[in-house]
This record gives sequence, C-alpha cells and structure tokens, in this order.
Amino acid sequence: MEIEKIKEFLGSYEGPRMKIMEICGSHTGAIHKNGIPKLLSENIELISGPGCPVCVTPSAYIDRLIEISKEEGRCVVSFGDLLRVPGSRGSLSEAMGKGGRVKMVYSPLDILKLAKGEPATEFVFAAIGFETTAPVYAILIDSLIRDNIKNVKILTAMKTMEMAVDYICSSGGGIDGFIAPGHVCVVAGAKEFEAAAEKYALPFVVSGFTGEDILKTLYLLVKNRGKGRVINAYGSVVTYDGNLAAQEMIDKYFERTDAVWRGIGELKGSGLALRTEYAGFDAGSRELVEDIKINRACACDKVIIGAMRPEECPLFKKVCSPMNPQGACMVSPEGTCNTHFAIEG
Repeated sequence: MEIEKIKEFLGSYEGPRMKIMEICGSHTGAIHKNGIPKLLSENIELISGPGCPVCVTPSAYIDRLIEISKEEGRCVVSFGDLLRVPGSRGSLSEAMGKGGRVKMVYSPLDILKLAKGEPATEFVFAAIGFETTAPVYAILIDSLIRDNIKNVKILTAMKTMEMAVDYICSSGGGIDGFIAPGHVCVVAGAKEFEAAAEKYALPFVVSGFTGEDILKTLYLLVKNRGKGRVINAYGSVVTYDGNLAAQEMIDKYFERTDAVWRGIGELKGSGLALRTEYAGFDAGSRELVEDIKINRACACDKVIIGAMRPEECPLFKKVCSPMNPQGACMVSPEGTCNTHFAIEG
C-alpha cells in the first residue's frame, strides 16, 4: 500500500482502541523525530517499553563499577551513556570527579589497546546491552584469549528481550501489539518473539527505523489486531533465524542466567553471563542483584513497562531532567523520559 494511503488509514482509524508498544529506545526516538503520534487517530496509542540497556541496569551494578574505579591498579572502561546513570551512591561521572579511574570508549575492542599500553593496570569493561551487543563482547573474549591478554575483565549486565516481553504481556498492561526491535532481530531472528505472540495472541511486527518503516509497521499491527503472529517488515536485514554465526559466538562464551532488571526485579533466564570455563574474565557479575531507587518518587519502574507515561511521574521536569536524572530513563538519549523531555523542550 502507498504511504499516503497508510497515513490516511492510521489517521482516520475508528476501530477498537489499540495500545501499541515500541520495545526499542531507537524506535522511541524515531517515532517522535518523525512526528508520528500526530499522524495517528486518537484510537491508536503509542507507548514505550524497556528497550534501552542503560535504563534497565540495576543500581548494584553501578555501585560495583564505582567501587572498582576507586580500587588501586584498576580502571573501569565504559560507553558514555552509562557514566551518568545513578546507582544508590552516585554515578560513575561523580566517581571520576572524586578520583575514580574511568575511561569512555566507543567500542569494547578499544580496551585491547588500553590493556597492552598499561600491563600493570587491570581494565574492567562495563558490559551492558541486549542481543545486539552480546556478539561484540564474545569477540572481545575471543581476542583476549588469542592475544594472551591477562589484564582485562568484564562486568556483565547483559539482557535478552524474550522474557522481558513475556513479563510485560503477563502484567496486565493492556498492550495490543508490539513494534519489535529490528536491531535485536538482526542477531536473534524474527523467531525471538514467536512464543510471546502465540501465547498472548498478540501481533509483533519487526520494524526498521525510518518514519515510513514505522508507519507501515503500525498499519500491519492495526490490521492484525488480536492475531498471535510475528511479521517481519524489516526483511532487508532480518531473517527468521537471525545471524547464526553471531549466535554461535554468543553461545560459545555466554549462557542464559536469571537477571535483575531495574524497576522490574529478577526475570528468570533473561540475562547472559560468562560460562564457568571463562569465569576468569568475570569481574564479579553474578552477585549484583540489589536495585535501590535514589528517589523513592521516581516512576522509572512503571515507565519502562508502559504502565505510566513520563509526564505522569511527579519528578518529570521538576527535579528530574537530563542534567539531574533521578532515574535511569532520563539519562540515555534512548531513554523514554529523556526522549519526552527533549520533545517538550
């Protein structure tokens, strides 16, 4: 169908009210960048999900990174968007201001050069992310073994989407369909959401990230309301089985484990941890299960499962802003609160 006809359909839709969740933070940004909510009928509501890795990382993980940064002879290496995420006792950024040693990089593999340059320092990479990022961490472990580098460890808080989506579907949030994350499905395949689609009789459409991609995805979701099926609308890069070579690399070094999601709690089998035979590369990941709010009024736990909009949080744009985040959803540009803050100006 031509895009103009799709716009007309979505704008004039008068069928049963639909609540559609975009799981991925990149989709949240693309939806608002393209002004898509203004093109939709009042009977189509878009709501954001837990698809930002920074937003679902528990406070104990941040606290442990801060401790490591202050230990003699050790240095934390991280992506930039993790630096301002609050733990229960501050952030990595604040730790740096107090003498903690933290380096920001753009790729986990940048740590190899750091480790070779300072063999007396132990570098610890903050390994967060979903299925999309996990293959890079597997390549990192592969490189450490190949090059016999002994002064690098990783602290893992990696998550997988399947169980988180199952939790959202079973929590009574009234979601009628999901925009499935294209990035995750490149690695895991469109089959990642098949079980949830069938179990809850809900449509999932794997989507690209342009405005046109998302409009076509919404059209497919509305037309398939009440049908438990997965539709791959991002066929240029996503297949049913996904990237088998990447999956093999992940399985070589990591295994499924229970994981704590910030604001949600523990979800069985929703994390990835180093296999026992590679435990020598682990900086102590499995013990990090505590999750404490720095501000009890923060509603990030409700925002990330779509039970509350950012604007409904009592802290939003009052004491919580990108410059003074009270919760993780306000930190990353892919966080729901951060995106809504930018829209409202």
